[in-house]
Amino acid sequence: MSEIDKYNERIFEQYRNVNEYGEDFWYARDLQHVLHYEQWRNFLKVIVKAQDACKNSNQLVSDHFADVSKMVELGSGAMRRIDDFELSRYACYLIVQNADPKKEVVALGQTYFAVQTRKQELQEQFESLDEDKKRLAIRNELKEHNKSLAEAAQSAGVTTPQEYAIFQNHGYKGLYGGLGAKEIHQRKGLKKSQQILDHMGSTELAANLFRATQTDEKLRRENIQGILNANRTHFEVGAKVRQTIQELGGTMPEDLPTPEKSIKQIEKLEQKNQLNGNANK
Repeated sequence: MSEIDKYNERIFEQYRNVNEYGEDFWYARDLQHVLHYEQWRNFLKVIVKAQDACKNSNQLVSDHFADVSKMVELGSGAMRRIDDFELSRYACYLIVQNADPKKEVVALGQTYFAVQTRKQELQEQFESLDEDKKRLAIRNELKEHNKSLAEAAQSAGVTTPQEYAIFQNHGYKGLYGGLGAKEIHQRKGLKKSQQILDHMGSTELAANLFRATQTDEKLRRENIQGILNANRTHFEVGAKVRQTIQELGGTMPEDLPTPEKSIKQIEKLEQKNQLNGNANK
């Protein structure tokens, strides 16, 4: 994570709230403070511009800017009611887009909320996919993250292919309750040439993606050095992911069903559908 990402997370995430529907929101008064607007009346002008932008995007303003009021304590100890807004992530994005560009924190906010809003859009798109497309999307993401994990492991001292295979096995053993790649392979009834990641459902792939990303970050964040330490870290992260699944009442990864179609079969089917679609145009 870059220094800007760390700063953004520290500044903007600390004021994030979650409503009863599990949706993120920010209070406008908090955002005013973060964006260095001293007076509410000046910040209110920015909010009005953001509401206009929201309306011009054919969005319902009330869905993103909810009028609220709350009691605050004055310096004398007396209480006073003030107006405020509960802002959606999209509303925050529009506000920072219309805020004073001369403020450095505004530029950071524009980056932060643009990235977070895009992530939310991608998540909503992902949730609308069928199981095969979800598997394909997560598998492709896992391929990219495994490249980053391999780089982090190499920096820790895992250099040869054999050392990396052992390192990966530790991650599997942590996540799968002691089962290594060979045992998982056998449990799924796969041939030697078949890769276990290509024969996982979306839930199992997601658990492995989380294992990979968290191990990658931990190796880099804590600057872990030495093969034994790297292996131990991978095992511990895998075990922690397993513990989380258990606490949530989920199915253990080794007990999840093996899909009938492999990722390669899904890819071939997707390519065939694309070719047929192009031919019909």
